[in-house]
This record gives sequence, C-alpha cells and structure tokens, in this order.
Amino acid sequence: MIYRFSALPLFLAASVEAAGISGQINLEQRQFLHPGLEGQDKSQTSVVIEPEWYTEWQDGDARLTIQPFYRWDSMDDERTHFDLREFMYLQLIDDYELRMGVGKVFWGVTESIHLVDVINQTDNVESVDGEQKLGQPMINVAAVKDWGTVNAFILPYFRERTFAGKDGRLRPPLPVNDDALYESSAEQEHIDWSLRYSHYFGDWDVGASFFQGTNRDPYFLPGRTSLTPYYAQMDQTSMDVQGIFGSWLLKLEALYRDSLENHSAVVTGFEYTLVGVFDTYWDLGLIAEYQYDSRSLSLNQNDLFLGTRFALNDIDGTEILVGINQDLDSSQESTGRIEASARINNNWKWRANAWWFDASRLDSPLYFVRKDDFIELALEYYF
Repeated sequence: MIYRFSALPLFLAASVEAAGISGQINLEQRQFLHPGLEGQDKSQTSVVIEPEWYTEWQDGDARLTIQPFYRWDSMDDERTHFDLREFMYLQLIDDYELRMGVGKVFWGVTESIHLVDVINQTDNVESVDGEQKLGQPMINVAAVKDWGTVNAFILPYFRERTFAGKDGRLRPPLPVNDDALYESSAEQEHIDWSLRYSHYFGDWDVGASFFQGTNRDPYFLPGRTSLTPYYAQMDQTSMDVQGIFGSWLLKLEALYRDSLENHSAVVTGFEYTLVGVFDTYWDLGLIAEYQYDSRSLSLNQNDLFLGTRFALNDIDGTEILVGINQDLDSSQESTGRIEASARINNNWKWRANAWWFDASRLDSPLYFVRKDDFIELALEYYF
C-alpha cells in the first residue's frame, strides 16, 4: 500500500516523498505426536504479528524501514517474545550504500544448512532449521563496482540466542538459563566486524567473507538444573559458490573457524530441475548435498541431504519441499521435513510443515528431540 503524505509537520512533508505499510499476521498450530520427555503438552498454538513500515525521500536514495516482530505462544513463555527485526536507514550515494540501524543480512547458497551466514543471531524458538534470525545492530558500507561488491560491517552489540523454556518443546534435557557467560570482558558490547566480497564470474556467483567477533554459536556449561551458554570469540573465513548451468545449480559453502574449538566445515551439492514433468506445468527439483564438519559432536559431521522440490506453477504458487538428512556414520540418526504452502487469494496463504527425528543412540546430538516429531499448520494474512 503506497500513499503520499499531506498532513504532516512541515519539515517532514518537505522531505518525505512516499511511504507504505505492509506485513503479515499468522495463526499457527503445532501438534506433537508424542508427549514431551519432561511431560510437556502435545498442542502448541501461537500468533505472529509482523508489520513493516517504510518511508523514502531524495528520489528513493534515502529510505527508512521499520519491521517489528511479536509472537504469543500458548505453551512456552520463552517463545512469547518481541524483536525488532529491522530499524534501518539506507542512503545511496553513487555506487555506494550506507546502512545504519538494526537489520538482517543473509549469506549462503545451499538448501540444507547455511554455514557462512554469520552476521545475525539465530532466533532458535522460531524454527527448527535456524532460518529465522534476530535483528542485528550494524553499520554497513557497500561499494558496488563493476569488479564486484565489497561490504564492510561494524557490529556494535551482540544478540544472545533464544531458547525454549522449561515448558517448551525442542529443548535440551536441562533448560538453558539467561545468565550467559562471555570470553570477552566487554560481553554483549564487544564490537565485531566483517568484510565480504562477492561477484559474478561468468556462470559462477562467488562470495568470500571474513568475520571477527563473538561466536554466534554458544558452547554450553552444564549445571545441576540448567545449562549456561558460553559465547567465545572467533575468527571465521568462509566462501560460498553457486554455478548455474542450464537446469543444474552447483553449490558450495565452506568455512574455517578459529575459536575455542578450531574446525572446518563444508556443505556442497547440486539441484537439478526437471521442467514440465508428467506432461504438466509442474517443475520437479532434485536436491543432493553432502555435509562435513570436523567437530565430532556436530549435527552435520558426515551427513547426506536428499530432497525434492515441487513447483506446480499454478496461480496460487503452490510449492512442496520434502527432504531427509541422514547421518552416514549411523543408520539410527536422521531428520526429515515436509514444507508446503500456497496462496488462497491476494491476502491469505496457508502453510503446512512437518518434522520428524530419528535418534535412538544415547550419544546422538539429536537424542533430546527424539519425541518431538510434529506437524504445524498456519494461516497467514498479508496486508
């Protein structure tokens, strides 16, 4: 929705050229197939409100975007939370871009995991796959040149990861307490920084990044009744590559991280799209990705992800993704998911997800969620 300001204070009316508001409201229902290991309920209802407001001036060269986020959850007080996903000022100056405020930055090309995506903290109570992120305070300067794009980030404040509470699902056997510990004496006020270069080289899209600061992935210190997150410092060097060759997408993400536990990790694979399968308008994508992590207790130490993506190319934009992540060292450890969605009309959309976990070994990193298989249905209203 776009509109012009006419009844504003003079100093704003003289500069603001356009503004708009949009967003979504979701009603979501998760139904777990088993009672929780700690006696948690099987039914979880929640409501999400996520509006977005923007205004721009200077012929679109200056822009302010505000995107708050709120979730109410019937089961878990820790999942009921507010976050400012974005409060970002953007200024374009020739082939330079300046961003200041709170925002979200995404890096990565693979489907199963995003190794190199390091700027924002994971909003862990929002999704199983870690796709949802908290807003990150930042100053970002980008130089967009013919020879590539260089991004420099100053990150003056650290966001702690969210975790399910004692009544929530998908949580460790012991709840995670709020009194996090840090390697840096500056704690959350440690100033992190990052540099990234990205460019197209023929059929290849290449990105290379360096990050220095507080590790977004916490270590955990066990106590008698809870786990304490410990955030170490780290240096991370990473790259991501995607090649497009007709119906083939070739993908790679790799990193080396120097922290309390130095390690390397890689995820690589392909997606091949069959167009017009079964004499229809449908597209069928076949996905295969191999995951390696040098840490012995990593979820993705030596795994294979296989998936299928259906795009019906209908007026409702119906899409279905089915995938399974199999530990190649153990047939008793795997995760699977189904994601489906479609529009109902211009304002309404339905979404259905399902996750299941096979982890019967006591030493499996997934052992604590072995009873957390669930189906989630959502009705989303967009305005």
